[in-house]
Amino acid sequence: MTDPRDRDPYFSEERTDSQPHPAPPPQRPPQYPQGYDPNLPPLQPQSPYPPLPQPSRARQDIPSAHVVRPPKRTPKSGWRKALYMGSGKLINPGESPAERRQRELIGRVNQPLRGCFKIAMLSLKGGVGKTTITTTLGATFASLRGDRVIAVDANPDRGTLSQKIPIETTATIRHLLRDADKITRYSDVRAYTSQGASRLEILASEQDPAVSEAFSERDYLRAVSLLEHYYNIVLTDCGTGLMHSAMKGVLDLADALVVVSSGSVDGATSASATIDWLEAHGYGDLVKRSIVVINSVRPKAGSVDLDKLAAHFAARARTVCRIPFDPHLEEGAEIELDRLEPDTRLALLELAAAMADAFPSKA
Repeated sequence: MTDPRDRDPYFSEERTDSQPHPAPPPQRPPQYPQGYDPNLPPLQPQSPYPPLPQPSRARQDIPSAHVVRPPKRTPKSGWRKALYMGSGKLINPGESPAERRQRELIGRVNQPLRGCFKIAMLSLKGGVGKTTITTTLGATFASLRGDRVIAVDANPDRGTLSQKIPIETTATIRHLLRDADKITRYSDVRAYTSQGASRLEILASEQDPAVSEAFSERDYLRAVSLLEHYYNIVLTDCGTGLMHSAMKGVLDLADALVVVSSGSVDGATSASATIDWLEAHGYGDLVKRSIVVINSVRPKAGSVDLDKLAAHFAARARTVCRIPFDPHLEEGAEIELDRLEPDTRLALLELAAAMADAFPSKA
């Protein structure tokens, strides 16, 4: 047998623990300050480091925004822009009142929104431009905000919402519901929608009336419960009837309501009847959060006093917005915001800002 001393040069027969360890000194009972209760939680140990300097209460920092004069914004149009550019950008008359108003409206439209805000678009009468208002309102939101906006066609009678933007897919809400279990990300949903230049997406309804009639409240609830995971604003273009099967689901989920009326007597009467029906069926709180849109579908209002009409609805709804007649919207084809008249763009901006004011202030 080989001697371990020949095998390992670092081998030693001496034990490193040959000396016995001294016994630990007896522990003294802890000393507590007078009045201290040992049953209470232990005191925080004192830090071995000196305390860090703390700001004095008497010191008051001056925010830079209070002492630094903000630069004057440059004009975007009109004689102000001509003067600014003609002077080699040396003379800056600043923004016009209209430009300041537009910037303020855009700021309201861009209010923070956490979660999903659902808007129901209603009208008892056809031909008042409900689908057009749905598209233009959604497109205004989508073009200005960074989040996702979608309009859902819940019309059981072959809705025309999908005709307002370029068609990218023939898929409908029926196909989305059929494949709901396979959808796990936004790109999956995107395969069932079409998107316009404004970034507004549209989920079309079934074009076969025999099939679309079966679209039920449960179907709508399933669709919205899926969409609210991927979109911040969902607009629902409802049918002209209030009694079809999906309407209860639309109203129960809606955070806000838009009632669309034309500038005619019969259009206003139908809009007023819509509000009456909602209040009679327990949706009074929703009516208080609603916006009535008076949409001018004809170049001239005729003998109807639109100011009195607006005053009538202002007493019943949260606010009233008026959309002027626009030749591009009269075409009834695909809608491009850039082709709208300036007054129409401003009116839609005011409508979007009024709706954004209803966003929940605390998410």
